[in-house]
Amino acid sequence: MTVAAVDRCLSLIEALAGEADPLELSDLAARVGLPNSAAHRTLSTLVERGWVVQDPASQNYALSLRLCSLAFRNLDARAVPDVVQNVLDRLARRTREYCRLAIVEREDLVWVARAQGAPAGLRYDPDMGQEIVLHATANGKAWLSCLPENDALRIVCARGFETRRPLGPRRLSSVDALRAHLTETRKRGYATAVEEAEPGTAALAVPFRTGEAPGAPVAGTISVAGPTLRITPDRYAELANALSDAAREAAAIWPLRSRQRGAPIGSVSGVTADADEALEENGHGA
Repeated sequence: MTVAAVDRCLSLIEALAGEADPLELSDLAARVGLPNSAAHRTLSTLVERGWVVQDPASQNYALSLRLCSLAFRNLDARAVPDVVQNVLDRLARRTREYCRLAIVEREDLVWVARAQGAPAGLRYDPDMGQEIVLHATANGKAWLSCLPENDALRIVCARGFETRRPLGPRRLSSVDALRAHLTETRKRGYATAVEEAEPGTAALAVPFRTGEAPGAPVAGTISVAGPTLRITPDRYAELANALSDAAREAAAIWPLRSRQRGAPIGSVSGVTADADEALEENGHGA
């Protein structure tokens, strides 16, 4: 019973995540396949614990900001954003496009940082809360290409090629197509996704590692994305070079996360300075 209760709780939280407006009890119950009474009992507990709020007028339910606070606390504890933000900011200035960084979490990727480099005008500014669809994004394919092929295919097939949210018109829809993309990604050193995750957008991505030593584990991926009007094949070499430089910078400073975790409050700027010094020593300064 305890396992079932936890499963119901998590299912309801996931159903509420990303909803702009509070949801009715019957709608929520239908989404997670629960009777109204069971959904109501679980939601009542979540309301009591502060994870969910109930609108006093409509009686509908929405997530509180407690989950956001917990997520940011977790990122701060890992010292991820402060370490990588300078790298992303430099990449955004260099490419004049939208740049993001994701880290590996078990058999998944999670967005943790971004930087907008596009000038005023046509800008790509996606939701950071979206799930990374591994087979339809440059980030996903960049990471999958680093895995043994059987593992990469297993992870994608377990989730399926169809997703709840709509994807772009050129998304991959078969194992053979994914295998061909991953082979090409390994050959050229970067992944591409053109109108796969979303219509009208294109992205390039590369993996970065936990250190500069040969064979260091992959820590995550870095990408450059924007409208297909600007991210065109004639820019791929330029953007790939910028991404490769950013990946080397991230690998050079990634070990500093452990030092930042132990730093006293208010000493983040000192760690950032150490990171910049490390980049200059390794020839990766801006």
